[in-house]
Amino acid sequence: MSKGLKIGIVIAVVLGVMVLSCQVIGYNSIIDEDEAVMASWGEVENQYQRRAELIPNLVATVKGEADFEKDTLTELTEARSSVAGIKVDASMLDDPERFQQYEQAQRRLSSSLSRLLMVSERYPTLQANQAFRDLRSQLEGTENRIAVARKRYIDSVAQYNAQVRKFPTSVGASMRGLDVRPTFQATVPGADVAPKVEF
Repeated sequence: MSKGLKIGIVIAVVLGVMVLSCQVIGYNSIIDEDEAVMASWGEVENQYQRRAELIPNLVATVKGEADFEKDTLTELTEARSSVAGIKVDASMLDDPERFQQYEQAQRRLSSSLSRLLMVSERYPTLQANQAFRDLRSQLEGTENRIAVARKRYIDSVAQYNAQVRKFPTSVGASMRGLDVRPTFQATVPGADVAPKVEF
């Protein structure tokens, strides 16, 4: 066997071992999980954006009701502005503090929107307005889509975080500088505790 052939075999074996070890430590598979998280987060952002675009139309429609509660509209407008003021990019998914800040702003917006819709029930002429009813229906559908998108994100982050924390894929994750990602938390304090029902 020639010297060149021996060197070729050694190089092939070394490359084979490197490829196999990368597969074993999950160097490439962690990327699939990371991409799934990014895709599911994109859907959450998409639904948040849809809601943000519907709100100005809703506010404009409600403003037509002369005696509608101005503080409710102001609160909703401010909540929407606070969400818009937060820079959202992929790096937020690796920063639990920024992620939580963004989610708090989104919860405030959801709460303000719910309050507006609840208060609107006191205004029969507004309830009779077709544009208002259409916007309300679209917003309710969007809220449902947000819930579904958040659930998908939670699932993909759980799978990603498991891969990042398990051995041997944790080695591949650390080689790529990847760590566990934050996920959504219960929006109501104490939501994790079952209520007591007494008769």
